[in-house]
Amino acid sequence: MCDDVLLPPAVAAALAEYRALRNAYDVRWGEPPLSYVVQARATVFLDNRYGYWAAGLRQAAELHPETAEEDLEDHLGEVDPDRVVRDALDGDVLDNLAALRLTPEGTRLAADTRVVLGDGPFRTALLLDSGRDEPVTVVVDGVPYEVGPRGAKIVEVAESVVVDGRPVDLSPLSRRAEPATLRVRAGFPCRWSVTGANGQGWYPDGAPPKRDAHRRPYFHGDDLVLTVPAEPVTVTVTRGMEYTSAEIALTPEAGAESLVELAPERLYNAAARGWYGGDLHVHLNWMGEEPAAPALAAAAQHGEDLHVLNLVAGNVSGERVYDVEALEHWAGEDLPWSDERHLARLGVEYRNDVLGHCTAFGLREPPGRYHTGFHGTADWPPNSVALAELRELGGVTSYGHPFHTPFGDDDPPDVVLDRGRSCAAREIVADAALGLIDTLDVLNHSSIAGTAAVYRRLIGAGNRLAVTAGTDAVLSFCRRGTASSPPGWERVYANVAGPLTAEAYAEAILLGRTFATTGPWLELTVNGHGPGETLELAPGQRVEVTLSSVGPEVETLELRTADGVLAQGPPGRLTASLAVDRPTYVVAVASGGPHPRSMHRTGAHAHTSPVYLDVAGSHVARREDVLWCLAWLDRLEVLLRRFGTFEAPEQLEDHLELYARAREVYRRRLTP
Repeated sequence: MCDDVLLPPAVAAALAEYRALRNAYDVRWGEPPLSYVVQARATVFLDNRYGYWAAGLRQAAELHPETAEEDLEDHLGEVDPDRVVRDALDGDVLDNLAALRLTPEGTRLAADTRVVLGDGPFRTALLLDSGRDEPVTVVVDGVPYEVGPRGAKIVEVAESVVVDGRPVDLSPLSRRAEPATLRVRAGFPCRWSVTGANGQGWYPDGAPPKRDAHRRPYFHGDDLVLTVPAEPVTVTVTRGMEYTSAEIALTPEAGAESLVELAPERLYNAAARGWYGGDLHVHLNWMGEEPAAPALAAAAQHGEDLHVLNLVAGNVSGERVYDVEALEHWAGEDLPWSDERHLARLGVEYRNDVLGHCTAFGLREPPGRYHTGFHGTADWPPNSVALAELRELGGVTSYGHPFHTPFGDDDPPDVVLDRGRSCAAREIVADAALGLIDTLDVLNHSSIAGTAAVYRRLIGAGNRLAVTAGTDAVLSFCRRGTASSPPGWERVYANVAGPLTAEAYAEAILLGRTFATTGPWLELTVNGHGPGETLELAPGQRVEVTLSSVGPEVETLELRTADGVLAQGPPGRLTASLAVDRPTYVVAVASGGPHPRSMHRTGAHAHTSPVYLDVAGSHVARREDVLWCLAWLDRLEVLLRRFGTFEAPEQLEDHLELYARAREVYRRRLTP
């Protein structure tokens, strides 16, 4: 597909601007230093093996020794990320970060030696780690850098380092190898991983050096050529969660081309049954190492066989809204690489760090507002105003990465209402009661357990919300855990009537015909009816519930009602019989421990939308859940008064009026 189709002038100009920002400022692109902006600098080096939060909180405690431990997270935007990296590594070195130890006696270079092809200089990141009690100047490629006492600084090095007037031997950084050519072919677009014996990844020219949450290098496409060392390499191929993986080891011949023809097998075929999987929260650009063009999204979507891709425009911590130019150009249209099985659209992430981040799929045109509460601006208007506008523009609305704190079904609501700007979906309890939100991303990169607990409280309190999924993958990141994992590593499957279109997919979600998954296939029926349907029952009427699963990562299946676990068992098939005395719902849950097919840190998960069981014309409104939601609103009001930023009392009153209307809805549900 030609560049003028995928890169219209405004989109090309924006991409050039992002590259200039990256070159001028590093991976943070000059964004104001909120905690997750500072974290981005550190976590392009650190992964789940190393404790960013622990090291960051220790440094925050040094900066604010009088601050209570529970409030230290509010100061993570003030820490020195290079020091955090040094402290978290605790002497280790990484494949993309060598370390120069500056000791009182001299210097010592530690590195995970990389293989280099050709004669050009090898460029890598270098951690300057000082154990000296006085400042030291390090000259890297002719540029002097001062490192403070016991300090740390990360720089780029290609050719030379001089300390105390003496050059440092850089030979441990790399070794040269003879090049060979590898051609990989599956017959259809796939996700490929080509690694050497040391785990080093190899990529086609122009492909960003991506690594997923398991630290596996990858790229997308088919019939691709890449240069590799004439040494043992392993080629792995897969294609999203509906496929297995295949692997082969070989030693390419120097100066020759080796052809690898390898294809993954299907584990299940959802589209053949009318189910289409989508990722409703993906960013092209949102800081990162390599600004991403639309062509990268196209390759990822087809390589993952991801049926629906929602690319969202959104800000980071200032006024700039990334990819708004693409949204303005393509709003309401299928993106150029869409076909009968793959649909891509531009949407929005609307962001407020006190109230939560909302997403919209299927917009006909851009909204008038994208964020509140950033860079000293007011936390006003409430998210409800944005949600109403997004809906008027045709959007299906949700809350993304809703809750970061792991908690259970019986925990009180204040478990996620205890600090200021956490990005948690706090306003959802009000928005759900007033019918302003359509779904919840129960599967996300944060706490699935915590989000699922809130979701079941919300539907138990009488709110109708569909289960959805959004990974928050960021295509401009190459090495940041789940953010750099491929789009679609979690998906919401929706049962679509007829051909796949944005309108049909949105309708299926709004009807609740969905389940979300990190990989397992789930099929739930109650008397033969699936998620999204409502059964009208007489008191005491019995229903038969059946759940089946596909996927090697599943360890446990659960059937749940508003009252808790109905049945539990091993993977494959689970059945139960239920006499329904009062209105309730049935949802299905699958879980498993860490697994190569799951990129979530806690393992495998899947969760369906409900089958509702109404009794004598009444919908579920479990008293305990309604009271829980009312307690949430009371606690949210206290939090907003403490942490909210407002320019006039009337702005706070708008929030309080919203909560008052939501309380009235919940109180009516308490009345028999």
